[in-house]
Amino acid sequence: MGTGYTTMMYDSAEVEHGFEDIAACRYDGAEIGLGKIRAAGPETVERALDDTGLDLYCVMSDWLESEAAVERVADDLPMIADLGAEFVGLLPPQRHRHDDATVDQWFGRLADAATEVGVTPLVHHHGATHVERPAETRRLLDAVDDLELLWDSAHHYPYGEHFPEGDVSDGVERFADDIAYVHLKDVAPPTGFDEVRDSLTEGDFHLDNVINYFRSFTDLGKGVLDFEGLSDALQAVGYDGHCTIEIENQTEKPLVHAKENVDYWRAVRDGR
Repeated sequence: MGTGYTTMMYDSAEVEHGFEDIAACRYDGAEIGLGKIRAAGPETVERALDDTGLDLYCVMSDWLESEAAVERVADDLPMIADLGAEFVGLLPPQRHRHDDATVDQWFGRLADAATEVGVTPLVHHHGATHVERPAETRRLLDAVDDLELLWDSAHHYPYGEHFPEGDVSDGVERFADDIAYVHLKDVAPPTGFDEVRDSLTEGDFHLDNVINYFRSFTDLGKGVLDFEGLSDALQAVGYDGHCTIEIENQTEKPLVHAKENVDYWRAVRDGR
């Protein structure tokens, strides 16, 4: 089981620098968005991986908002495979934009295409999207063959059984047989976070709701999530896959955040 970090805090011109930072903090692997690969060029990403010795855990797709977006992701799956990615994370469309049949068909096509080139397809349950709540995640996993789960601690939190407490172990227990890859990030919920959550669920994408939801995500140990309990839950269900730390709001000193977060997670994981 390896620990990875995302390149979300690095723009496309800084991809190589981002991989160098991740390697300097002694992460095992990395995750990058498909749009960033296109912008930087797959040759740049391949060179950065070779130079740092990092494994490419996952490439996150475009948001699957249209037929054209699905086609773009499908066309790039051979390139993702050539880079050695283990997973492709598929991001659902915005909430209330498409019906279940359309989303099922899109995910089914991409799952088939990814499997054909040797990359494991994952659905990333995500707030404010078609696949937001645990029941919706379960429905899609049951509907699409070969689709596995990218389980995210912060995106489970608002919809978990223990909300607003920070215990998210119920998500691990519920999806123990489906989780192939894990995102770790903390949540520091503002006052009225449940109202923000409900507004997004209903499709009210007012800018304040979106900002208050996504800006609540923070460094590990800076919010309310119980990562010791999460680590114990992963161990209890026998999870032996990768855990990637996904920090997206800390725009300054990305190397510092990369180091502080991996130190925090390793201390929790190793019981120190």
